[in-house]
Amino acid sequence: MSEDVIPSPAHRPPPIEVKGLLNAFGERRIHEDLDLTVRAGEVLGIVGGSGTGKTVLLNSILGLREPTAGTVKLFGEDTARMSRAERDDIEKRWGVLFQHGALFSSLTVLENVASPLVEHSGLPADTIRELAEMKIAMVGLGPESHYLKPAELSGGMRKRVGLARALALDPELLFLDEPTAGLDPIGAAAFDDLILELQENLDLTVFMITHDLDSLYAICDRIAVLADKRVVEVAPPEELERSDHPWIKEYFLGPRGRAARAAEGNG
Repeated sequence: MSEDVIPSPAHRPPPIEVKGLLNAFGERRIHEDLDLTVRAGEVLGIVGGSGTGKTVLLNSILGLREPTAGTVKLFGEDTARMSRAERDDIEKRWGVLFQHGALFSSLTVLENVASPLVEHSGLPADTIRELAEMKIAMVGLGPESHYLKPAELSGGMRKRVGLARALALDPELLFLDEPTAGLDPIGAAAFDDLILELQENLDLTVFMITHDLDSLYAICDRIAVLADKRVVEVAPPEELERSDHPWIKEYFLGPRGRAARAAEGNG
């Protein structure tokens, strides 16, 4: 194959591959022999009961927590064997929207969205400003938002600014931690639509932690279920409805699951 030929998505390594993951806090094991592969271009939802370690898994993938054992590969590269420079390069290939936006309270919307470009791009200030304005528009916010501080924003606007910042470096991989938490049903549905539109237009791979059943049915290609200290099943939602696992049955076939299924069927 010529060096100029870019492999098709099917022949590229998966964006995320976790093997034999063990996370322990003292004697307490959160994850044990956990395996998970995220396919390029999919929206993967992560669900699990309280204490199953959804955020611990996210932090292990992002390098914010060193696993007790196991391997985490990003784009085919073992994160434990990366040099600092290699780590810096691969971090530019992902963006993260944390649960509460994690915006810098002293910076304006424009400055928040520009901050990854200022830190990593080396571009001129005018270019950074133009790119930040583009990202803000991309998430559905107008120029009137540019000079507002986070305290002046609604919850939905803060989520959108956080998403714009996560997209600042044109990542291939997007991590979302409870993206619709705290939003009213209309705002949550609009945010789901925005994520799906961006994923399709930008060819993103999306790793999304959520407890929102409406989101799971509306935008996820597959759902990974954390239970029993590992990923017990990974499948589209309609397949999970047929699972015999007690937690999965209760989650997807309970009243809220039935309501989410009905809403998706009527969408």
